[in-house]
Amino acid sequence: MFLNVLAAYGLKEEECTIRAFGTGLINRTFKIGCAGKEYILQQINQEVFGQPAFIAENSDALAAWLNDHFPEYLFVRSLPALDGKSLVHDEEQGYFRLSPFVAGSHSYDVAEASQLAYEAARQFGKFTKLLAGFPADSLHITLPDFHNLSLRYHQFETALIRGNTGRMAAATGSIATIRKFRHILELFEQIRQDPGFKTRVTHHDTKISNVLFDNNNKGLCVIDLDTVMPGYFISDLGDMMRTYLSPVSEEEKDFSRITIREDYFKAIVRGYLGEMKDELSEVELRHVVYAGKFMIYMQALRFLTDHLNNDSYYGARYEGHNLVRANNQLTLLQRLTEKEGLLNELVVRDSVSES
Repeated sequence: MFLNVLAAYGLKEEECTIRAFGTGLINRTFKIGCAGKEYILQQINQEVFGQPAFIAENSDALAAWLNDHFPEYLFVRSLPALDGKSLVHDEEQGYFRLSPFVAGSHSYDVAEASQLAYEAARQFGKFTKLLAGFPADSLHITLPDFHNLSLRYHQFETALIRGNTGRMAAATGSIATIRKFRHILELFEQIRQDPGFKTRVTHHDTKISNVLFDNNNKGLCVIDLDTVMPGYFISDLGDMMRTYLSPVSEEEKDFSRITIREDYFKAIVRGYLGEMKDELSEVELRHVVYAGKFMIYMQALRFLTDHLNNDSYYGARYEGHNLVRANNQLTLLQRLTEKEGLLNELVVRDSVSES
């Protein structure tokens, strides 16, 4: 299967066990067992990441900096191939990287308890805090405009002009709700001009499956660094809120099950700000709840835009799939907005207390 790739690392495929690993949707991931050691092999999706070398160069730069300044931090970096490079290219299968499997570690696909949300948030906050001295703007942009809300809204407006008119007519309520929350975009555009908001080394994909836990369910480190780029803290904190706060996912069709779990909100805030509070400016600290609104709104925009564009980006498993996803996220946004006053009080009262 990966004869040439494994050989590039000095491994013999006939001596290895290979099995699919994890639930990631972008890169193909495999767990390799060979000569008493375990590894993670990933095939990078070039349709998503057009410059795989950018990912490798970012990771190598971060690894070197952390090794110099915080050598005790567990940073899971790619292993060098026999030629010394951290990427292997196979003409037929594309680009691969190999990293050690962290013994005794495991991950979760869902935040099953508020304590897990706390540990994950703490790890993402720690990652950015430790890299506060790293020149973030020296990182390659691996996904241009990934969290550019202005662009996402422009794409939505374009879909209203060029998209499927039948779907547009059936989605008038969703379109109206998107427009109702346009102030989230306006505030984002103010943030981009505000010197109080700093660009930092930002993960940009803070779902809980991108955190490794030990056998006691304590966070070990963050993984899957493909989307690490310069960014605003609202991307990381907001994506945790988007994916941890509700007991159901963006796939849920029964919107009555979508709620904001206050104990999870407190866990996220305590974990993240427990590491990042002293790194954030006063104006940034006033936008903690906004971070959740920002990411939820952007994902709703992306789902609705794709629905209007005949599911050309995300695809669909059934008719109207992306409209369901969009309305799911709009419901989550409405639930978060309803509790915004209370959640802001929780930030002030509980953000630095121990979980």
